[in-house]
Amino acid sequence: MIALMLLPSSGVRLGSFDLVVVVLYFVIVLAIGFYFIRRGRTTADYFLASRDMAWWAIGASLFSSNIGSEHFIGLAGSGAASGLAVGHFEWLASIILLILGWVFVPFYLRSNVYTMPEFLERRYNRACRTYLAAISLIAYVFTKIAVAIFAGAIVLQAVLGWNMWKSALALIIATGVYTIAGGLAAVIYTEVIQTVILILGAITLMFLGLNEVGGFGGLEARLPAGFFHMMKPVNHPDFPWTGIFFGAPILGIWYWCTDQVIVQRVLSAKDEGNAKAGTVMAGFLKILPVFMLVVPGMIARALYPEEIMADSNAAFPILVVRLMPAGLVGVMVAAMLAALMSSLAAVFNSSSTLFTIDFYQKVRPQASERELVAVGRLATGVMVVLGLLWIPFMKYISDQLYVYLQSVQAYVSPPIAAVFLIGVFWRRANGWGAFAALIGGFVLGAARFVLELAYAGEELGGGVLGWFVKMNFLHFASLMFAVCIVILVVVSLLTPAPSRRKVAGLTWATIKEEIDISDVSLGSVLQAHPAPETPRWHRLNSIFAGVLIVTMLSLWIYFR
Repeated sequence: MIALMLLPSSGVRLGSFDLVVVVLYFVIVLAIGFYFIRRGRTTADYFLASRDMAWWAIGASLFSSNIGSEHFIGLAGSGAASGLAVGHFEWLASIILLILGWVFVPFYLRSNVYTMPEFLERRYNRACRTYLAAISLIAYVFTKIAVAIFAGAIVLQAVLGWNMWKSALALIIATGVYTIAGGLAAVIYTEVIQTVILILGAITLMFLGLNEVGGFGGLEARLPAGFFHMMKPVNHPDFPWTGIFFGAPILGIWYWCTDQVIVQRVLSAKDEGNAKAGTVMAGFLKILPVFMLVVPGMIARALYPEEIMADSNAAFPILVVRLMPAGLVGVMVAAMLAALMSSLAAVFNSSSTLFTIDFYQKVRPQASERELVAVGRLATGVMVVLGLLWIPFMKYISDQLYVYLQSVQAYVSPPIAAVFLIGVFWRRANGWGAFAALIGGFVLGAARFVLELAYAGEELGGGVLGWFVKMNFLHFASLMFAVCIVILVVVSLLTPAPSRRKVAGLTWATIKEEIDISDVSLGSVLQAHPAPETPRWHRLNSIFAGVLIVTMLSLWIYFR
């Protein structure tokens, strides 16, 4: 993947003003982390930012924690290779964020949970909680943390001339210090700053590029036909419209509605109204990456067609090197570092939350608030160390492996999305059915992943094996999702129904019933859930959500 960012060949080094901008960025980020160290004294403080986050901080944090190296490089590269179609994933996220706010947030906040695995135990059983916590931690260490560290190290190596070890060490220490010190509050408020830097830097580059090609009209004239059309035929290898509208939403629900890194932001809301408003704000922000990142990739294809045809993933770095004037290069480097550090900090904090709440507290239910916070900081430190230990193996990360790692997420997510969705909409779903769906989906996804590796590059013909291995991964996700739902429903109907007390307040059929939070075996130490949405908040959120939906439909129609 990160051959994508090999800027040293272009001779990039920061000038004096650029260096000042980058140093100032690091100073601000670390200052915020140390400010919040004195506030992170309880578990609610450290893991949920005292449950005092306002909508604007939540919205900015949702956006910033999502944007990482794969966005700066991958979106621009896909834009250069095939046009706007990759933007579907960004614009679908705008709608799925509304699903998070309107379908899941009421249950998450009312159930007083710290983590998504904890919610699964409340709704289903302990086995489901353990499965989700374990698979999340493993995935975070070997995918998100590894890729973020590697990408950040390459950026610092490119602009400062440091070697890989020194660059990775600087990035991990800088990010780890404010994450360990300040907890979720520090992460969220630094992400607010990082969001501003991200948007300003990328939008500046887009306008500079459009000026070079003569605006959108000039850009369209220089690109192949169809680059500005997002709807692709069913047999398109990457973005078939059937996969986009049936498969991609499944992955989106898993990522935006059930992944700890994302959902932890809305769990920190001061009330339900602010949580929903945060998802609406993030939905509007997710419109921007198509213009901030995909369009610059298309501009690079128009300006430097031979180089980009050779390596489309080099689109964004080439634009930064050749179009950014002296002084603004530092802003762009800070923006790229902001993307990398915000993603890394989010994973560090969420990993420590999962370990502390879902594993340590279950072993030591009598642990004090102070002990849990200390363990959370220690767990974050362990994640930092694991990141450092991974550095010698980073050289083995290649384009092909990165693609396969992304496919793993597609093969893991459908059963998790199915279990959460069916869990809130069907009160008859029970723990046996949920666990069977999770395991069945895992086996099915693992089989596809192993076979895809084993037969990579081979012609398999038209048999069942060829169909299974070569099916577009979005189509496969749709199939896998359907299979998991069938497993969940059948096993639930063949086993005893959950008790009324078990599902009280956790499904739409029982939403008005009071949730029982007295079961100390679940390890929850929160005493009161955030206030419900007020009529005023409901009116405002509904209006802006409607505006967002109309905006997205208009964009899809215009760029169809």
